Amino acid sequence: MSNGAGRVPEHRPRTAAAHRIPHAPWYALTALLAACLVALGTAGPAGAAPSADDLVKVFVVQDPAQTGGQLATLRSIAATTLGDAARADEVFQLNRGQAQQDGSALGSPGDQLHPGWILRLPRDASGPGVQLAKDTGGGDGASTPPAVGTSSSGTGGAPSKVLTVPLGAALALLGAILLALITAGIVARRKVRTAAGAVGRGVRALGAPVRRRRRLAQRQAVSRRFEADGHSVQRAYNALGEFGETDREPGKPVHALGVDDAGVTVWLSASDTADAPWANVDGTRWRRPADAPGLRASGGGPGVTSQSVLTTACLVRAGTDMADRPVFVDLSRLDGVLSVGGDRAVARDVVQNLLAEICRTRPNLPVTVVRGSADALPLAVPPNLRQIPRTASSTVAKPFPSHGTVRAAASRRPVRGLVVVSGTPGPREAAELAALCSVGWTGLVCGETQEAHWRWYADGEGHVDIPVLDLQLTVPA
Repeated sequence: MSNGAGRVPEHRPRTAAAHRIPHAPWYALTALLAACLVALGTAGPAGAAPSADDLVKVFVVQDPAQTGGQLATLRSIAATTLGDAARADEVFQLNRGQAQQDGSALGSPGDQLHPGWILRLPRDASGPGVQLAKDTGGGDGASTPPAVGTSSSGTGGAPSKVLTVPLGAALALLGAILLALITAGIVARRKVRTAAGAVGRGVRALGAPVRRRRRLAQRQAVSRRFEADGHSVQRAYNALGEFGETDREPGKPVHALGVDDAGVTVWLSASDTADAPWANVDGTRWRRPADAPGLRASGGGPGVTSQSVLTTACLVRAGTDMADRPVFVDLSRLDGVLSVGGDRAVARDVVQNLLAEICRTRPNLPVTVVRGSADALPLAVPPNLRQIPRTASSTVAKPFPSHGTVRAAASRRPVRGLVVVSGTPGPREAAELAALCSVGWTGLVCGETQEAHWRWYADGEGHVDIPVLDLQLTVPA
C-alpha cells in the first residue's frame, strides 16, 4: 500500500452542478409556430370563407386583347356556358340593371358588354369561363354584381381583398423560421449556459457564508465529541492488540481503525488477512461486529508476547468518515514525517487536532515548534505537552537523504517527541527537522516538504484526504 507521496489524490466527485439548458422550449416554440402557419395557410380570416348558399356562377367579360380581338356577347356567353345561344335572355334577366364596377349597367339584350363586367349565370352553367363568386347583392334584382375573389367589407358593399397564403409559401416560411430558431439556439446556447452558470455561482456565493458557518459548527461538534469520548479510544487500542505479535505468528501492521457502535474496522496491508470473526470489506479493510469476540484478549493473555505494541502505538483520531465514524491512524507508522498540504487554515486544524489527540494519550510528550514560511499560520501547543526550545543552530545536523515514496508498512518507530513545522520549511528548518527525526522524533509539517513519508491533503470545506488509506475525513475545528 503506497503512502501516496508525491501525488495529488483523486478527490471524490462533488455533487455539482453542471447546468444544461433544455431543448424542450425550442421544440415547443417551433411546434407552436408550425401550428400557426398551418392554420394560416389552410384558413382565411374569420368570416372570409363563404357558405355554399352565398356562391353564384358568373362570367367575367375579358378584354378583346385576351380573346383574339373578339368581344363577348350575351349569345356567345350562353353558347359557351349553357350550350345554347337561345338562352341569352336568361343571362340578360339575371344581370339587367346591375351596376358594374365601371358604373354602367346592362339595360337591354343588345347592349355592348364591357371588359371586366361580372355577369351572373344560371346554376346549370359550366365550362372554362364559369367562375364561382360570392353573392354580394342579396339575391336576384340586387344592384351590385357578385364579387369574384372578394368579400364584402360590410360598408356599403365595397369589395376588399381576401388574405390567402399558398401552401408552398407557408412551408417555405415555416422552414425559414425553423432554420432561424436552430441557428439562434446554437449561437445562444453557450451564452445562455455561461449566464446561467454566472447566476448559479452568484447564488452559491451568497449562500457561502451560511454554508461555512454550518460546516464550522459541524466540525466544532466533532471536536467536542472527541474531547468527551474516551470509550472509542479504549476500543481502538483493544482491537489493535488483536493483531500484535504472538509466540505463534508475527504481528500484522494496522494502519488505521474505525470505531462505531456496530463494530470495528481496520486497515491492513494488502498482503495481510485476518481470521474470523473479522470479515473482509475490500482489499485492505476488515470488519468485526461489536458483539463478536476478539481474536485475543486485549492487554495480554495466553500466547500474547507483544504487550509492548499497545504502548508503542500512538493512535490519534484524524477525523470522522462519511458515516460519521471516528477514524484512528497510528502515528508510529509515519516512519518519520507527515506533511499536511492544501488549504492552509484546514491544514492547521489537522495538525492542531493531532496535537490535542496526542495530549490526551501522551501527556508531557516533548514538542518543539519550528516556524517555516513567513506566511505560515500560528500553531498552539496544548499545555499538557512539554514544549521545549528549538535546537540551537550549531547543533543542527545535515539533512538525512530523502527515502522517497515508502510503503505504509514501513518499520514502526515509537513517538518519543514531536517537531512541528508551521508552514513550508526552508533549508535551515528542513535541516532541523531532519536532525530531530534522525534521533527518533516524529515530524508534523503544516505545509509541503520533500522529507515527508506520508502526505495528507486538506481542502477548504474542512476535509482531509489520506491517499494511503483512500479516505476522506472531516477535520475537527
